[in-house]
Amino acid sequence: MANIKSAQKRARQSVVKKQRNLGRKTAVKTAVKKVLSAIQAQDLDQAKLLLKDAEGQIARAAGKNVLHKKTAMRKTSRLAKRLSKAVKAAVVATPAQ
Repeated sequence: MANIKSAQKRARQSVVKKQRNLGRKTAVKTAVKKVLSAIQAQDLDQAKLLLKDAEGQIARAAGKNVLHKKTAMRKTSRLAKRLSKAVKAAVVATPAQ
């Protein structure tokens, strides 16, 4: 532990910040998993709603510097791409009448 009073305070603050960041990171992971499970279950309408929520969580984490901005954009892009691919596969699987 640090001896200087300001260094002790920074150490306490870093513990609080670490917990807060861990919570945000967990929220991002959970949101991504929900989208992926909805896509896997072919529940595409629900997946679209969950994707919107996940994009918000990812953007918020990037804004708070929990995730790097390019990492956030990559995650968002890959999720959207996966959903788009699933939607196209569903359209092909159900022939037009």
